[in-house]
Amino acid sequence: MISKLLIPTRSGSRNMLTALRSRNKLTRTVAFAAACIFSAAVAWAQAPAAAGSAASGKVGVISIRQAIVTTAEGKLASAELQSQFASRQNEIENLNKQVNDVQQRLQASANKLSQEEETRLRQQGQRLAQRLERMNTEYNEDLNAAQADVIDRIGRKMVDVLDRYSRENGYVMVLDSSAQSTPILYASTQIDVTQDIIRLYDQAYPVKAGAAAPAKPAAPKPAPATSQPPASKP
Repeated sequence: MISKLLIPTRSGSRNMLTALRSRNKLTRTVAFAAACIFSAAVAWAQAPAAAGSAASGKVGVISIRQAIVTTAEGKLASAELQSQFASRQNEIENLNKQVNDVQQRLQASANKLSQEEETRLRQQGQRLAQRLERMNTEYNEDLNAAQADVIDRIGRKMVDVLDRYSRENGYVMVLDSSAQSTPILYASTQIDVTQDIIRLYDQAYPVKAGAAAPAKPAAPKPAPATSQPPASKP
């Protein structure tokens, strides 16, 4: 349910948040979009049976958006996507610069160019702009899909963590404060479970140390020691 994600940016976490904010449209085109598991914008958990009515149970809030991108796995995924799409982002930025350069040349040379030269520049600018639009659209679609896959993977596991946490701590309802369809006008910070869920998620699904580090080239093998023949006896 991520629709419009990309204006090229180098902030991985901000990209992930943008993906979550605009998740309502991509459901039609990306079947595995992660936010489908949050479509109701409410995570329900049944409190264990106990003496007394359900009114004795607790109500909490969580920012699912923030929780996903703040987990160690979410941070690692953001860094990986940043690296994966960096070359295409640079290509788009360079092409955008070419379009701007042509526009500036036309503006600076107004009434100074021949009709033929002006027509040539305008046609060049149009071709570059069309190519830029096509590349940007493809980039958006590919990045949205990749991010939706990451959010789906983390989000499904996070719901399990939240469900277990809610049962064990007597919550009858946990609301997603980051969902547009759940307007929460006020919530005390004392009932916000976001940090608890992030901590429990990282414990349940730890990221391997050095997982995001680039592979280091293999160290050269030391040259074998040259053996010398034993000294001849006199």
